[in-house]
Amino acid sequence: MENSLNKTSFIEKFKTEVKIASPGRINLIGEHTDYNKGYVMPTAIDKKIFFDFRKNESDDICKIYSLTFDSYYEFNIHSFSKSDDSWKNYLLGVIDEIQKLGKKLKGFDCIIESELPIGAGISSSAALECGFAGGLNQLFNLDLSKQDIVELSQRAENNFVGSNCGIMDQFASVMSRKDHIILLDCKSLDTEFIPADFKNCKLLLLNTNVSHSIADSEYNTRRAECETAVRKIQQKYPEATSLREVSFFMLEEFKSQLPKKTYQRCVYVLRENDRVERAAGTMKSGKLKEFGELMYQSHAGLQHNYEVSCPELDFMVEYSRDKDFIYGSRMMGGGFGGCTINLIETDKIEAYSEEISKAYFKEFNRKMDVISVSAGEGTIIEKFKA
Repeated sequence: MENSLNKTSFIEKFKTEVKIASPGRINLIGEHTDYNKGYVMPTAIDKKIFFDFRKNESDDICKIYSLTFDSYYEFNIHSFSKSDDSWKNYLLGVIDEIQKLGKKLKGFDCIIESELPIGAGISSSAALECGFAGGLNQLFNLDLSKQDIVELSQRAENNFVGSNCGIMDQFASVMSRKDHIILLDCKSLDTEFIPADFKNCKLLLLNTNVSHSIADSEYNTRRAECETAVRKIQQKYPEATSLREVSFFMLEEFKSQLPKKTYQRCVYVLRENDRVERAAGTMKSGKLKEFGELMYQSHAGLQHNYEVSCPELDFMVEYSRDKDFIYGSRMMGGGFGGCTINLIETDKIEAYSEEISKAYFKEFNRKMDVISVSAGEGTIIEKFKA
């Protein structure tokens, strides 16, 4: 139920018991590979969603106030249904998954404030889920591990929100280390933390401010296309439980039996997994130009094979190509809008941001946003004495 609230009184009298800072994430390379059990290279960023929690006097009433949306939400933790406001469903899904684990919650209050732009492809949804789950874990001593929080947050998005995402976003939001990139194997969850040494460069996000309504449905469609191909290939190769176990040789063998678009989706995923492994090597050896070229190749695959880009993203990537101070650029996130991620020489950021902003506005009559980010740490928790 939606209730009125004296927000000034609510905030001023709020006595915080648990404080959480839950980061968004970037993904340098390895897009749409996580749900195909492949490789990704994400990290948390230095921009976050902040939560303040306290227990209240009730057994079952939750009161949430979002400073970001200036929105108050009150509901019974044992009796709730999906909300028309999408951001609330990430929280409801977390409560649902926690209770499915047999963990006991009681009434609590929460204030949320975000510095993450919605729809930019930096996974504000995972930050919301993981921060909320981490706060409830501390507030009620639920004895959930970091891995538990990652997995239940992913299930919340899959089962309650209805987005069939992989595990990358939640994993990066919780597990990241400051100044490191994660090479994550989404099949085994083996991780390698690679120093985020970009030398004279920084990572720059350029937000198209485009958020297409088809993104979620098309995301689920791409996953279904990949799974359809796997089921076909399994008829001869039962060990192939995901595209991770499919080789180029196996894929070519089934080319004539797969719809053209499905085959192209699979080609992209196999090539992207190879690119991620090569990108990890170039990052460790400091070959940033080679790393950047793999970013461009990744975007081309997303644009032409996986078909999840859009004209605004393609314009930004193409605009960067003849700039020798930009080593690489690609779309980032689910697609159909959001950001490009650019590896750019630090001293050129200001001038280039101004240049491309003007060019983008001229082309699309739309303003873009510039977001400079660095590799940050995962969820930060503070617990106060009651």
